Amino acid sequence: SSDIGYYNTNTLILMHIPADGGKVTAFSIPRDDYVQTFNGDGTAQGHFKIKEAYANAYTVAHDKLSGQGVKGADLEAQSREAGREATLATVQNFLGVPIDHFAEVNLLGFYDIAKVLQPIRVCLKHPVHDWYSGANFHAGVQDLNPKQALAFVRQRHGLDGGDLDRTHRQQAFISSVTHKLKTQGVFNDLGKLQGLFGVVKQDLVIDNKFDVLDFAQQATNLTGGNVVFHTLPIAGFGNRNNEDVNLVNVDQVRSLVQATIGHDPSPSPSSGGTGGTKPSAKPAPATVDVFNGSGKTGAAADELKSLTALGYSAGQTSNAATQLKTTVVYGAGAQQAAQQIATKLGTAAATSSASVPAGHVQVTLGTDFTPPPAAASGGSSSTAQSASPASAASAPPDSAFAGDSVKEGGIPCVN
Repeated sequence: SSDIGYYNTNTLILMHIPADGGKVTAFSIPRDDYVQTFNGDGTAQGHFKIKEAYANAYTVAHDKLSGQGVKGADLEAQSREAGREATLATVQNFLGVPIDHFAEVNLLGFYDIAKVLQPIRVCLKHPVHDWYSGANFHAGVQDLNPKQALAFVRQRHGLDGGDLDRTHRQQAFISSVTHKLKTQGVFNDLGKLQGLFGVVKQDLVIDNKFDVLDFAQQATNLTGGNVVFHTLPIAGFGNRNNEDVNLVNVDQVRSLVQATIGHDPSPSPSSGGTGGTKPSAKPAPATVDVFNGSGKTGAAADELKSLTALGYSAGQTSNAATQLKTTVVYGAGAQQAAQQIATKLGTAAATSSASVPAGHVQVTLGTDFTPPPAAASGGSSSTAQSASPASAASAPPDSAFAGDSVKEGGIPCVN
């Protein structure tokens, strides 16, 4: 019920299907990743958990439309549309890739679809018993009814990887469903496809250019065991806005996705209605000064080195009074660079200050500052961002992602 979970997006999967065939790659985005979120028109909401982009936009639209006299089903539909647009804009800006199509299903819809497809065969490495989700399963292969299927994809308590293990459950469920549909010959039978879609379409929201039947018949790679599900990595855990969040290295995540699919980040996202600053644009001109209020020795020098490697001009470094939150402020003419840097660091939105020289961005590191893992391992985000289609042959290894990647083509066994 939205009265309990509100309108947060609990599962986000981006799937890349090459136009000329080849391996299909899917990326699960952990729902608690703390990122810059956007509205559908490209305006920034601020920094929130990525799952909250939908809810934030829904709330603003609902209040505005209600004030204009919109009521009932129209009010709900238009408010949800604002949430969808915000989710698309946020994911495109976060990952630096365009999105062509969209599909949404809620938990009730998931249950209805599971009723049509039951039983769903899954495999677990270990037995589980979880009061919160209702998951009570033995180890090994087993067939699930709709209620059990819902518990299977919802469980996170009692799992070593928590939300990340739940993500792998969701990937395994999709693999099991497509395997079942293939073995039953559904994908190769237009009549069966139409029958299936006729039952489940009431629970799906898709974009108006998405021909699902044509998609299911054309995308043969989806059913041939040639799909790999990756879970995007996190840089650690933290507390922001009094919430537990996943800290992410935005540059690292973008470069992983773009290198995996061989995407050239130079063009701006092409899907309509997202707008905003191009996420993989070159650094805007600015001189960056970094002050260390984190209490971590050498943090200011390390961060300034990281920022200059991206293309910003090096300013000064100095110690500052210890503060909890990392802040970004800017002088005249440096707003764009400041916004880029705030996004990279995962801070609150950058603010202007008359005390900062024109053309300068002033970063003050707080105790919440986490050095980027890529820098610690000698990686270069600026080099990774220049990935082109030619680099697809040297795609990152599965170990670059969070946990074991799930490969489709059967019944994968997961935690």
